[in-house]
Amino acid sequence: MIDPLQRINLPNIKRLIAQQRYFVLHAPRQTGKTTCLMSLMEYLNKQGDYRALYANIEGAQVAREDVKHGIDAVAESVASAAEVYLEDRVLINWLADSRQQYAPASLLRTMLQYWSQQSTQPTVLFLDEVDALVGDTLISVLRQIRGGYTQRPGAFPVSIILCGVRDVRDYRIQSGGQDIITGGSAFNIKTTSLRLGSFTRQEVEALWQQHTQETGQSFAETIFAELWADTRGQPWLVNALARELTEEMPHLADRRVPVTLEDYRIAREQLIQSGVTHLDQLTDKLKEPRVQHVMSAILSSADDEADIPMDDIRYVTDLGLITAWPDTQIANRIYQETIPRALIWSKQTRITHQQHWYLTPEHRLDMLRLLQAFQQFFREHSDVWIQQFDYKEAGPQLLLQAFLQRIVNGGGRISREYGLGRKRTDLYIEWPVDEQADFHGETQRIVLELKIRYRSLEATLADGLPQTADYATRCGADEAHLLIFDRRTHISWEDKIWCDTADQNNRTITVWGL
Repeated sequence: MIDPLQRINLPNIKRLIAQQRYFVLHAPRQTGKTTCLMSLMEYLNKQGDYRALYANIEGAQVAREDVKHGIDAVAESVASAAEVYLEDRVLINWLADSRQQYAPASLLRTMLQYWSQQSTQPTVLFLDEVDALVGDTLISVLRQIRGGYTQRPGAFPVSIILCGVRDVRDYRIQSGGQDIITGGSAFNIKTTSLRLGSFTRQEVEALWQQHTQETGQSFAETIFAELWADTRGQPWLVNALARELTEEMPHLADRRVPVTLEDYRIAREQLIQSGVTHLDQLTDKLKEPRVQHVMSAILSSADDEADIPMDDIRYVTDLGLITAWPDTQIANRIYQETIPRALIWSKQTRITHQQHWYLTPEHRLDMLRLLQAFQQFFREHSDVWIQQFDYKEAGPQLLLQAFLQRIVNGGGRISREYGLGRKRTDLYIEWPVDEQADFHGETQRIVLELKIRYRSLEATLADGLPQTADYATRCGADEAHLLIFDRRTHISWEDKIWCDTADQNNRTITVWGL
């Protein structure tokens, strides 16, 4: 474990509490937010200057627009938390005696007032999963807190921290199907918003080295660069990969066996294919219109982000799906793999082409034959299939990835690189030639550069050929292919479908028109 209090700016939070501020702490799911809040509660209570309480109020989500049941659930969560964490039944008893005397619009505020007046120390309250609440229930919670704000410190918590996945500015509170208010206006007493980040690279390595210190089982040094690129410190991913290696791979149960880079890569692929809850929740977010707007531009390698509202980019960043600096791109390499696989899965299962059709007698991928087949497949199916994609702008790239995944899956690996403003998508295929040795033996390495034709063919080639050659050099690839999708509707398929070769930096590149 990484010390939770090291992951938050403890001096800053202590200063905000001392100044009697109300503020927001938000982080993507499974980042360690709850662990940090629990540790902060214990720390403040041990220091003795405050009476701090953490309460998760997600259970009130099921009440939705039913304010009475929603506020009852929130009040019960806070009262129950006080009994569990502080061994204090004062709120449980108060609710039993006083619940019927107060309307839902004042019950929570009155209960917090009573708690603060009964306490011999200033009270501090952490409300977790606030943004899980719905409609009028959420509005009521925010307004009751705002209503008690001026009563602090003697008759209301001196500091309240709202916690959730999103910043309060991104609460889109609906009632009766209509947007009626935003979180910022309902909670305008907020001083600031703090975001809990992922692990640093040093913390990732330190966490994994704890396993070595306890068991003696070592990790190959080359793993850590891959681990950082795959996770960018996302805490759940960092732990899930470690668990996959140390608990799910039988030969590594013997702690005398060192963990190799190839072990790590196998564990990574197993994690991606497992469909675990975290990754399922991640891909479920892709259905939201604000997320779709941003992700579609990234997956289609759009020219720039000028037409994407900054609020949408900030929102998708807060969800942990992307990073906005230094470039807007998917947050880490595992998400880069998971997201397109989720989007193409239904199409991939409908493709009838078989892997053995495209293998040579030497068990190598015949990429010329494979891409010729894709040209014909694209010609026959693209118009209909792309219209069925939620992410139509990225349709050509996604359709190719579905086709490749169908052929390569169960034998090789596909890695992906894309980002807003890159104007291209990079695919890297690794295929083990020796089935027995798997990736420990000879491996065929192929790069594919995908570009949408926005300008003349000459201009597209002038950009694409150097990019393809550079990518092939970086990957140490045996083959390099540049695929140019022509989305102009007035051009015939006879003019769109072609194949040629070009030399770039002493490398032969096969160029495909689609």
